[in-house]
This record gives sequence, structure tokens and C-alpha cells, in this order.
Amino acid sequence: METVQLDRDVFQTKVPNGITVVSERVPSVRSAAVGIWVRTASVHEPRHQMGVSHLLEHMVFKGTTSRSAREIALELEARGGSLDAYTSRDTTAFQARVLDADLPRALDVLTDLVRRPALRDHDLDLERNVILEEINTVQDTPDDLVFDLTAEALWPDHPYGYSILGTRETVTALQAADLRRLHDQAYHPANCVIAAAGNIEHVALLELVDAQGWLKPTNGHGQSPGAPQALAAVRGREVRHPKDTAQTHIVLATEGVRFSDPRKYPLMVLSNVFGGGMSSRLFQRIREELGLAYAVYSFTNFHGQVGVLGVYVGTQPRTAAQAADAIREEYDKLARSGLDPEALEQAKQQTQGQLTLMLESPTARMYRLAGLAVHGEPYRSLDQTLGQIAALTTRAAADVAAEFFAPDRQTLVWLGPN
Repeated sequence: METVQLDRDVFQTKVPNGITVVSERVPSVRSAAVGIWVRTASVHEPRHQMGVSHLLEHMVFKGTTSRSAREIALELEARGGSLDAYTSRDTTAFQARVLDADLPRALDVLTDLVRRPALRDHDLDLERNVILEEINTVQDTPDDLVFDLTAEALWPDHPYGYSILGTRETVTALQAADLRRLHDQAYHPANCVIAAAGNIEHVALLELVDAQGWLKPTNGHGQSPGAPQALAAVRGREVRHPKDTAQTHIVLATEGVRFSDPRKYPLMVLSNVFGGGMSSRLFQRIREELGLAYAVYSFTNFHGQVGVLGVYVGTQPRTAAQAADAIREEYDKLARSGLDPEALEQAKQQTQGQLTLMLESPTARMYRLAGLAVHGEPYRSLDQTLGQIAALTTRAAADVAAEFFAPDRQTLVWLGPN
């Protein structure tokens, strides 16, 4: 094994069997956050199996070879801890937040879920219905649904445009054998990252990980599913989806940059200026000046191969066109003029403050370490990241604004009454 000290309290160990273990000691807390990230998720799915990663994430909680579903639920909650999981575009993650003394218990439960799920046929029908209700919930929540429709509009022929939940048709067609096949291919050490943060010692964490069998040589697993090369996103498209709703929900979005691209920091800064809070241009124009919306904001997401940035607004159907036009005008201003030095300085300070405050919790520190390890990125301390943001020049910000905020680059998705 190779263990490297990345920062004063940050250590990373790479094991010959392929697993990476990374941790950060936060001695001022009495808790620990620990998680297991599987480098397989919705981007690795064929269209006819859309949602299989998410269904597998649910099914592991139905029981393992040694614990019932109820025992899984009680194991950490009974001691004040929490257990959760999620499926994203690039990864499926299982994590726990517990008292520091309960870290061995948390890692035992997580390992049980990831390595030893029962995946029984008779559990599948029940959990399938749960997923179908989750899909129904999204269908009845237009400010969620519009983002799925936006992904589909941007990447109609690539898994980045698929629904993470899947569709009623694909989820209904999935069988327990499909879940077992995916589990055998993807849920093994070479395809996993274990990350932790809190009142922990890295050496002690490695001992716990070793006791759970994560450090042993492995063989016999199928090749982990690969993701198809990302296609360029559709630009300048307009798609309207009729739905009987009280509001029209609008997203303008475009392809951004991937997780490893250094331009993500200028994009974060510009997104904050554009629609990141009450002082942002969109909030002041759309809500304060024109009174067209309660909710209007910008967003950025950075995936393994691509990113997405855009704007959401919910407004009355009769004012939807006016809101969209006003947002386009703000896009045009930012793309043409960039930011003056004073505005850029304020935006950098805002972004730096958000990143610093975010890392006040052990869970957020765990997520940060896991993200870097999952994507194979070199570790950067918070000070190094803040320094990258501080070094952003008006010229560099203007170049990014001109490239990514041009109005004709944005794909526009409407969801609401005709």
C-alpha cells in the first residue's frame, strides 16, 4: 500500500487491489462521516436499462446476508447516527454520519450494504413500486421535472440526458438478475473509493477497512461498465412541454466543463454574479425590478466528462415570455461585457466565502475528498482553491463569459400551460 500525506490532517492510501482510502482528521468534532463511492452510475447505463443503478442503490437496503431491512435501519439510527445513499450521473454513494466511537459500526454496515446485499427476487416487486412512486413524485413536481427534461434536450442520445430514476417502462422491465449482474461488475474494491472525515485517525481507519476485507486481493469480477464518450450538447434549441400547472417553469442551460477543468472556478464565480443570491443580476432584475418570479437562480454541475450551467425561473404563464426575454438580455450583457474589476472582486469574495463555509462540516469535507479521488484529481487544499479564485483576472472572466453565457448557446426548455 502507498499512503501519502496530502495536507496537515489529510491522508490518502492507494491499495494494489485498486481501492482508494482517503480521510481528513477534524479533531474539534465528536463525530465522523464515512462513505463508499462506487464509480458506476447512470452515465454507464444503456437506454433500455435506464435507472438500474438507482434501483440497485435502493435494493441493497432491503437486506443483506446478515441483516434485515429493519436491522439496517436501526443499526445507526438507534445510536443517533444516520445512513443514506444517492445515485448521481457518475457515482453511486453510500454514507453514514455517526459519533466518532461508532465509526467501526458505520463501516461494518456500509460494507454489508455494498458487498453483501441479498438482492432477493421477492423484494424487487416492492422496491420497484417505491421507485415508480418516486418517478410519479417527480412528474407531479414540475420544478424538478423540468431539469430532467433539460438534460434530455441537451443530450437526447447520450446517458447524460437520461433520467437517473429511469422511466416507468425501463424500471418495470428490470429483473433481479440485472441487479446481480451490475453488482458483480461494479461493486468491488477496484471500482470504489472510501472517504471519511471527522475525529478519526487514518491509520485506525485503514485497520477498520482492512478488517472489513477491503484491502485483500480480488479477482473474478466482470469488467466495470464503461461510459460512452460524451457527445457535444445541443445548443440553441427550444423545447416546449405542455403541462397543466399554475406556473410555467423555464430552464435555460448549456454544456459547461467537466470536474477536472480549471475553468470551473471562473464559471462558479460568474454563476454567482448571474443568479447566485439576492444580490445577483437575475434576482434584482427578474424579481425585484420586474416582479416576475418568486424563484429565479443559476446553477452549475460538474460531471466526469461534461458540466451543465444554466438558469431556472418559475413564473405565471402570461409573463413567461417576458421573463425569458429578460433573462436572455442579462445573458447578453454578461457575455458582451464580462465583469468590471469591482464586480469581479465582489464575486470572488462571495465564492470564496461559500466554499469556506461549506467545509465547516465533516460531511462536506468527506464529499470533497471523495470527489477528487473518484475523478482522479490531485488534492488541493482550501487555501490553494481560494488562491485559484483570487487569481482570476477580468480578462479570463470575460473570456469565460463570452464563451458560456452567449444567449444563442443556451437551450431553452418550457414546462407549463400552452
